[in-house]
Amino acid sequence: MLQSLIHRPRRILMTTDAVGGVWRYCLDLARELAAGGDSIVLAGLGPEPSPEQAREAQPFATLVWLKSPPDWMTRDEKDLDRLPGELRSLAKTLAIDLVHLNAPAQAAGLDLTCPIVAVSHSCVATWLHAVRGQAPADAWSWQRDRNRAGFDRADTIVAPSRSHAEMLQACYGAIAGLGVVHNGALPGPRPVRREPFVFAAARWWDEGKDAASLDAAAALCAWPVQAAGPLAGPDGQRARFDNCVSLGSIDHREVRRRMRRAGIFVSTSIYEPFGLAALEAALSATPLVLADIATYREIWDGAAMFFNQRDPHALAGCIESLSRDESLRRKLGRRAARQARKFSLGKQVRMMRDIYNRAALTAAGR
Repeated sequence: MLQSLIHRPRRILMTTDAVGGVWRYCLDLARELAAGGDSIVLAGLGPEPSPEQAREAQPFATLVWLKSPPDWMTRDEKDLDRLPGELRSLAKTLAIDLVHLNAPAQAAGLDLTCPIVAVSHSCVATWLHAVRGQAPADAWSWQRDRNRAGFDRADTIVAPSRSHAEMLQACYGAIAGLGVVHNGALPGPRPVRREPFVFAAARWWDEGKDAASLDAAAALCAWPVQAAGPLAGPDGQRARFDNCVSLGSIDHREVRRRMRRAGIFVSTSIYEPFGLAALEAALSATPLVLADIATYREIWDGAAMFFNQRDPHALAGCIESLSRDESLRRKLGRRAARQARKFSLGKQVRMMRDIYNRAALTAAGR
């Protein structure tokens, strides 16, 4: 009975966007699934990928772009009304066996017979809860309702950390079928001789990344602080660096190269459902200095140095003490690398295949 319900290999429709960390998550997961025999269709929402992004995806996935925006990029719920139809059409035309949605809201109103898995990488409700201590209201109140409908519609829900799963249930109430699958990442370039600079990478226009604390700390540190990532967001958001060396948007390979050369990696994020950049830095044995938030404690406790979130003086103190102690940097780097090896792409793919199988059984029982 079980084998008759679980078909392998599968043709998987996976939603994505080209703006943030979901893109890297999708590419790494899709590459591994394709290597195992599955066929992957990446269905994008929002701004189209750069030529470089598209070239990276083409060897292992079919890339199509939808007209609907991501839910977090619209303030009018009606803009999302066409999404269920777009996904249904793709699923039928391409004979899709399973739909993997990278935002639970995308499952709302989706009428399909195939299994639906929804992964919550972030959402407006949990972002507001963590960053501003607020609940969605007024123009954003529909976000909570649409996510709730998506949680109820999907066959299985996935969070990338226990901390995020707990925050989801704090914001939405009980969520049936909610599981945790930590992200994985490709091994980094081999460590080389370290250079005396601090490296950070994020979408700095996102208030939750706390660019202001990084910039204020940079003014207090002897080592220069390099910040990779865009300062301007797709909806008019902007950040500014006066003391950091702003690198702007550099390609992913260059980000990984700088991580392996940096003496210290820093993340000032207030809201981080997983934190892929920290994992990538750790895979190159770069010592981590992280904001003291629940997600980072869950994943990196004992393998990183923590500072009070939103406190640039505390951050600068950590950077200065590490910059003067090469032995401590090496020790923290080794600990980070050892912890990072627990988060392999192979393990992530095995767990996601189990999730897909469970969703298939749930869908069969609808």
